[in-house]
Amino acid sequence: MHTTRLMNALKHHPYSGLAECFALNLISMTASRPEPGFLLFIRALTRRSPSTNQGRCGMARSGFMNFTSLGLIFVAVVLSGVLTASRAGPLEFEMVATSAETYAQPHDIVLSPDAKALYVADNNNDRIVVLDPQTLEEVGVFGEGEVSAPHDVAFDAQGRLLVADTGNSRIAIYEVEGTTGRLAGSLRGGIRRPEGVAVHADGRVFATGASSNNLVVYRDGEVTGEVGGFSSPHDVEFDREGGTWVADAANDRMVRLNDALEVTQTLSGAAYDFNGPRYMDFDEAGRMYVADKYTHRIKVIAPDGEVVHVLGTGSSGKGEGVFDRPEGVEIRDRDIWLSDTYNNRIVRYRMSGTND
Repeated sequence: MHTTRLMNALKHHPYSGLAECFALNLISMTASRPEPGFLLFIRALTRRSPSTNQGRCGMARSGFMNFTSLGLIFVAVVLSGVLTASRAGPLEFEMVATSAETYAQPHDIVLSPDAKALYVADNNNDRIVVLDPQTLEEVGVFGEGEVSAPHDVAFDAQGRLLVADTGNSRIAIYEVEGTTGRLAGSLRGGIRRPEGVAVHADGRVFATGASSNNLVVYRDGEVTGEVGGFSSPHDVEFDREGGTWVADAANDRMVRLNDALEVTQTLSGAAYDFNGPRYMDFDEAGRMYVADKYTHRIKVIAPDGEVVHVLGTGSSGKGEGVFDRPEGVEIRDRDIWLSDTYNNRIVRYRMSGTND
């Protein structure tokens, strides 16, 4: 086992006093020049010289055999903890449900606050479809004759569904009851052909204009902020630190903004190989899942910016782990719903492992 990993395990173990004694015995009985990092760890742990520690533990070489049993027990305890932690393993995904293929390029998706319904922006059918989130059977439809080419859906704190009503250049607001919705209002101004919408915890509404190439912020129905510099931006979401992420689709990048709408981070280039990133969501560990449309992949990115998993082959297709220009992403616990957009269906995956 790598020494650094063992050292960390020993350092934080409740029996670190035993670690001190056993490790010094191990050093005294093995190499005459032990690994420097390990010696420094022991000395830092006890803040005593090796000779002082030997006296304290009664660790003369002649007494080593009497300590062997205790040492082995301690190592077993430590290793069991380390190995248990490592059993989590890499992220793995299993497809557990698929919808009927009756939709027309479904875009983004969102669970109801009580997780009892999944709402789909059924783009080319100009409607919102409601699915059972477990079976993916259709249980309701609304918005027909009211929305045009909807792209994104999001709930606010009042339980209203906000729809990026792209063809009407507005954010449509629906009061939802069960599997039905009633158009109750809209947000307009500052954007053309919105394709992304999200509601901040403080009630502000963020929307992206795919034709106006900007991000607009509304409060109480009025535009209170705007930032440009994007090219056909799609989704907008918030990470657990409160940062605002925009899928800057035609620039093949993901952009993070602070509360002042200043760019603080950009994910782009060969490390990510984005080609038209569309929609995203975050899991409980803070990982970002990006539907990268033209690579036919879902890319999982850790909070530190590392790509830790890729779901999809890089070629279009239909089946488990294969997509055709996916767009929508929704995550709740270990369930992940995806819009397999050009296969005209929704799929549900179950995640295992933690990729620690």
